[in-house]
Amino acid sequence: MSPEKQDFFAQAGEGMVLKILIVEDDAQLAVTLKYLVEDNPRYRVVAIADDETSALNAAAEHRPHLALVDLQLARGSTGFAAAVRLGDYDVPCLFVSGKAPGFSMPDLALGCLMKPFTAEDVHRSLAAAEDLMRGRDTARRTPDNLRLYEPDLLEEEVLESAFIPSKRSLKTRFEHWIAGTQQ
Repeated sequence: MSPEKQDFFAQAGEGMVLKILIVEDDAQLAVTLKYLVEDNPRYRVVAIADDETSALNAAAEHRPHLALVDLQLARGSTGFAAAVRLGDYDVPCLFVSGKAPGFSMPDLALGCLMKPFTAEDVHRSLAAAEDLMRGRDTARRTPDNLRLYEPDLLEEEVLESAFIPSKRSLKTRFEHWIAGTQQ
């Protein structure tokens, strides 16, 4: 998230309504998620998209503060690609998926909420995401099925002799995640 957007959230009052974009290919789940999100008056869903292209069009039109993004989208697009492109619009993402990647992707998303989830899980996940966007510590109790990504921490690497540890590239992390889902 850009420094300008962080300043915006830091200066905005607690009463500000957070505009949310839902990117989900399952229409019934998208509508259900919309009702769960809008159950809290601090959050308003501004659009629902089912693929990367419609998500980008919605982001350009509505300028959401946060996107809830499924990883498997319609017409062969993925939540990863959508998150990368939503970053061009400075829209932070929270993945919502049945199977979370086995590694952190703080460069793409704030975290991942695993399906199935309850209304309480959605509300607490949105509050945690809002805390991160505002630069506050997430001292609240987060749901067990929410994994927040830590942007400052390197993932633990297995040390080998004469090996210099470094953060795995996004391509390598995708390859590992894809390999794990095909077993």
